[in-house]
Amino acid sequence: MQTVMREAELAAFLEREFPQVKDDFAIERLTGDGIVVRLKVAERHLRPGGTVSGPSIFALADVVVYLAILARLGPVALAVTTNGGIDFLRKPVAGTDLIGEGRLLKIGRVLAVGDVLIRSDGMEDPVARASMTYSIPPNR
Repeated sequence: MQTVMREAELAAFLEREFPQVKDDFAIERLTGDGIVVRLKVAERHLRPGGTVSGPSIFALADVVVYLAILARLGPVALAVTTNGGIDFLRKPVAGTDLIGEGRLLKIGRVLAVGDVLIRSDGMEDPVARASMTYSIPPNR
C-alpha cells in the first residue's frame, strides 16, 4: 500500500488534533500494510489489581487502525469508528507497555477495515486481538 503520511507527520497530527492523548501513544514504525504503535502504560491505564484496563487496550486498537488509515489516505480527521470488536486473550505483563501491530485489510471509498494484535512489550503471545471498521468521510 502507498504511504501518504510518515511516522513524524502522524505524530504531529496526533499531537495537534488529539492533545488529550498525545502522550499516551508512540508510533513505532509503519509496515507494508499497517503500523505498530506503543501504549505508554501509566497508572491511569490500570484497573484494580494492577493490570491494564480493557478500555485502555481498546483505545490502543482504535488508535492503531486510525493511524494506519491516515498513513494511507492523509490527514482525514473526521474518519470515525463504526464498529469495533476485541477478544481479550490473556492478562498483560505488569509494568510493561503494550504494542499494537495493526494491518489494514481493506480501504474502500466509504469504509476501511483493519485488525490489530496487541502484545505486552517483549512478549510473543498476544494480549488481545481486535477488529475495527472505520467510516471514511466523503470529499476527503
